[in-house]
Amino acid sequence: MYYPKDGIGLALCERLLSVDTEGLQLCLACRNMRRAEAARSALLTSHPKAQVALLQMDTSSISSVISAAQEVKKRYNRLDYLYLNAGIMPNPQFDVNAFFKGLFSRNVITMFATGEGILTQQDGVTPDGHQEVFMTNLFGHFLLLRELESMLCRAGRTSQLVWTSSSNAHRSAFSLEDIQHKKGTQPYSSSKYASDLLSLALNTHYNKQGLYSSVICPGFVMTNLTYNILPSFPAFLWTLFTPIFWLIRMFTNTFTLTPYNGAEALFWLFKQKPESLDPYAKYHSLTSGLGNNYTQPRKMDIDLETSESLYEKLLQLEREVRKKLKDEQKESPP
Repeated sequence: MYYPKDGIGLALCERLLSVDTEGLQLCLACRNMRRAEAARSALLTSHPKAQVALLQMDTSSISSVISAAQEVKKRYNRLDYLYLNAGIMPNPQFDVNAFFKGLFSRNVITMFATGEGILTQQDGVTPDGHQEVFMTNLFGHFLLLRELESMLCRAGRTSQLVWTSSSNAHRSAFSLEDIQHKKGTQPYSSSKYASDLLSLALNTHYNKQGLYSSVICPGFVMTNLTYNILPSFPAFLWTLFTPIFWLIRMFTNTFTLTPYNGAEALFWLFKQKPESLDPYAKYHSLTSGLGNNYTQPRKMDIDLETSESLYEKLLQLEREVRKKLKDEQKESPP
């Protein structure tokens, strides 16, 4: 099951279908069904025999996630891959002063590659009462895989979770005392660092049941998420900066730029035996200055103790969510 996200998810589906159009069943889980229909139409245009189904799901909504999971269990007997690709960066604020200061520092390449120190966001609250970025980027996915646990953990075979993380995932943005990042200004970075931690914990608890979790970074890709960093900045001006980005790629291979290149690590993981992967590694999509794509594992700045603590906090939040739903069902008229 895959999430088409601003081109990267769609590019992954295209690449998968290019090698297997008969044995592969794709299920595109999307919040916006109009965009989902467009994605499906594009895939079927290039691969008419492909099996591509749609599923409506909004990871910021608890009821939407649970309903989608129930629908998946009705349609399928098993899940081999679950790509957790949905993510938002709402109301991004670009710190111009920090940007120009960074231009003349030794960290200029890191700043361009990760956005460290120059991006903040104003988070919102979902109707369920959770922080929007935390719910969309992390907890909605966690609740989904918990709902689909029986399909993902089956005797005699392996299944794989793949989280789309980011080079913007920084330990400094995350706090175990504030996992929803209510008090901070970097909810996106916090949520992505949390997904890195959670992936490690999931491997600790689920590997013996045949479920493996991996984390990827697509690199710097020109998508709607990128354009929205400067919402008043016309999209065509980003295009004018493309030659500069190509020049930067001569110095850092994280500038993958296109969705096809950004999906490299996702596609590479599809071809690997999950038990051979490193649970402490983030698999990066990289593109050389000459335009060659490859995947490289890089050690994440995570530790088992923190990952276990986060996992326990998420389980506790899940229990609270389920109790609330149960209470609401009791109060609802028959």
